[in-house]
Amino acid sequence: MLFQNYGLFWHADRVSWGTPGKGNGGKLLGFQKSKEDPIDFRQQRGVYALYDGNFSILYVGQAGYGNKRLYDRLYNHLTDHLAERWERFSWFGIDPVVGKHGKRFVDEQDPGTPPVNVVLDHLEAILIAAAEPALNRQGGKFGEAQQFRQYWDDDEENVTEMFENISQHLAEIESKLEE
Repeated sequence: MLFQNYGLFWHADRVSWGTPGKGNGGKLLGFQKSKEDPIDFRQQRGVYALYDGNFSILYVGQAGYGNKRLYDRLYNHLTDHLAERWERFSWFGIDPVVGKHGKRFVDEQDPGTPPVNVVLDHLEAILIAAAEPALNRQGGKFGEAQQFRQYWDDDEENVTEMFENISQHLAEIESKLEE
């Protein structure tokens, strides 16, 4: 099998891009089932497409040649000529996800040489998924490739915690004012 997994129309603003400094490199998290731990796809190799707000393809690229993996390539597009123009991306990875529940990860492996029909099915599937041509009524044939959905921290929990902190501070201020 050529492509092992893929993600469609992930949001660029929901990626953890990290901060300067060693060990703060960000994450590119995805999942299949809602209760599973997210998997970091930052080291994935494959191809990707960048989209604007209208889902028009702006750019198609590859990740994995040399040291540039998927996260690195996407991160580069935050500051290059495409910066501020793309909002979403789709990716198609050649490295499988391995491991047991809670400890799954992307494992760099030689994809080998799949049969011609598998290569053609995967290439057609990528083009259909990435471009969504209006006249293609059938979806692509990814075979056993696994689709992953984007994962991001639940902002609702952060907002609730923030309101609790504000309420606590207000109560402290009110108590001081009453003294």
